[in-house]
Amino acid sequence: MSEADSQVAIVGGGPVGLLAALRLSYLGLSSRLFEAEQRLPEDLRASTFHPPTLELLDELGLTESLLAQGRICPTWQVRMHPSHERAAFDLSLLKADTRHPYRLQCEQFRLCRLLLQELRGRGNVELRFGHRVTALSQDADRVHLDVESERGAQRFRALFAIGADGARSIVRGCLGLPFQGQTYLETTILTTTPFLFEEHLPGLSGINYVWHEGGGTFSLLRLPQIWRCSLYPDPGESLDDAVAPAAIQRKLQGIVSRNEPYEVLAIRPYRIHMRIVDRYRKGRVALAGDAAHLNSPSGGMGMNGGLQDAWLLAEALGEVAGGAPLERLDRYTRRRRPVALEQILKQADGNRRRMQERDPAKRRQLFEELRRIAGDRERARSHLLRTSMIYGWRRCLEAA
Repeated sequence: MSEADSQVAIVGGGPVGLLAALRLSYLGLSSRLFEAEQRLPEDLRASTFHPPTLELLDELGLTESLLAQGRICPTWQVRMHPSHERAAFDLSLLKADTRHPYRLQCEQFRLCRLLLQELRGRGNVELRFGHRVTALSQDADRVHLDVESERGAQRFRALFAIGADGARSIVRGCLGLPFQGQTYLETTILTTTPFLFEEHLPGLSGINYVWHEGGGTFSLLRLPQIWRCSLYPDPGESLDDAVAPAAIQRKLQGIVSRNEPYEVLAIRPYRIHMRIVDRYRKGRVALAGDAAHLNSPSGGMGMNGGLQDAWLLAEALGEVAGGAPLERLDRYTRRRRPVALEQILKQADGNRRRMQERDPAKRRQLFEELRRIAGDRERARSHLLRTSMIYGWRRCLEAA
């Protein structure tokens, strides 16, 4: 087994790990990134970019290219179906608060491509795809990583390490940090189709969270070429039955009835979690993104929170590498964990609980309150500052 040194080892080559590597590179720190997969995945994962994230990507010169590949959504809605009643939130109310008063709908892998392109041109970053980290330990001076690849087993060393390796994080397990929280009972079924819902549902936004008259719920998010539909099993319907082609057709026909079947491009069920570690740093190793916290995708805050983690963690590592004490990394936890807990997880959980409400009277009450908020300029702006993650980002920057 050989040993090699770098300033920072990054475990995980998704958007969080790649952004951390690029930010570290700009700060003058060398990194070595390990990703178990041979290449970037291009399946549909996160797809929403909020204003603070777009502003961070501006600093790296990436936002313009991302905007060109995505769909700008200046509004989002909560709707009743099939009456088409809607509470519409106009993000232009945030134009004094951000350079990007909208949400961008763009596949996560497109950002990863841009990040990878930038990283390949930088001399202080080493990318190791097809390298799976199997164990991690640390002493007072170094982090040690055991890695398996086609070359066999190797050992690498670094001054610091970042665990950006997702929900099943090997790094988190090696640190012995418990993942506290819960898994929700329901399963979301992600379905994509090129069908033009906007030609059949009046006033449809690019982002829509919908209560169905029959008691169910669904969401419709517009990407440049497809609609991303979040569907759910019917009461008493098993997951196997719910993901069957006939069941998907029935659910889509319940949104817009048509004489021919829908063209369905992808079907992917996934469970939803609300979990977080009690601290983001242990010794010379810190966690970011899904390795540190998981939330309901309702509101599109998970990937954004991870990218914001990566930005501030890289900044903290730069300070320590520049001579600050190791304890300076605790500031990263103080900045990010309260925001994840109180803003991201709490909001996402509230969004999920609201849309999972089945009682018609309670739904109507919730809906009318949302319409009152949307119709009041000051209340709407306050609501949008939170749901667009601006308030949370400002709060973490103010933390000591």
